[in-house]
Amino acid sequence: MMASNPSSLSPSGTPSRQSFVWRYFDPTDILGEILFGLIMVLTFTLGAGLIVKEGAKATSQMLWGILGCNVVWGIIDGAMYVMNSMFDRSRKARLLQSIQKAASEEDALALVGRELDPRLEPLTSLEERTHLYSAILKRLVKVTPEWTRVKKEDVYGAIAIFWLVFLSTIPAVVPFLVFRDRFLAVRVSNLLLLTMLFLVGYRWARVTHSNPWIVGSIMLLVGLVMVAIAMALGG
Repeated sequence: MMASNPSSLSPSGTPSRQSFVWRYFDPTDILGEILFGLIMVLTFTLGAGLIVKEGAKATSQMLWGILGCNVVWGIIDGAMYVMNSMFDRSRKARLLQSIQKAASEEDALALVGRELDPRLEPLTSLEERTHLYSAILKRLVKVTPEWTRVKKEDVYGAIAIFWLVFLSTIPAVVPFLVFRDRFLAVRVSNLLLLTMLFLVGYRWARVTHSNPWIVGSIMLLVGLVMVAIAMALGG
């Protein structure tokens, strides 16, 4: 899953002391990465009942597979975040060049409006937008487009994504380290993953102003169905 880059300013406009992850992503991005990681792990643990029957060695291989899968996915998702960030800056640089090379002021204002209208049209009048776009254009014509390159913020964001995906493996792995009974560990692992699915759905709904109990229950139901199917097949 790809993530956006929110501002790290507090409501007062001063830099806020946020955690490493919260500095680069908003709550929906964070929850989305965790959800994706949980689903990836759940695809492994659904069939864990069959694997643990083969003994401790097979169980150990499964756990390494879970860790390896999410490590690889975290790296891929982080790399995609870097590429997406560079593409977005490249698009903005091309837009700036198009505005500066426009044949007339009207054409330049039209380009500015095309970029900003979707966000500002519901909140402002045509007259307000016209004055605002004129002011923005006066500043843009003086801006020098930057070369598109990897920035340290991109790398930090990629590390944060990797960290979120990797952390989602913990609920699946810990029960196997705590319980000697591998079959009990499987059930506890799935229970923890299902609980996490509900909590992620609940929290995501609150952030997006949806019904948290409904969304959380839907997430839980989907996970239960997956577990039930796996158990019916001997997993």
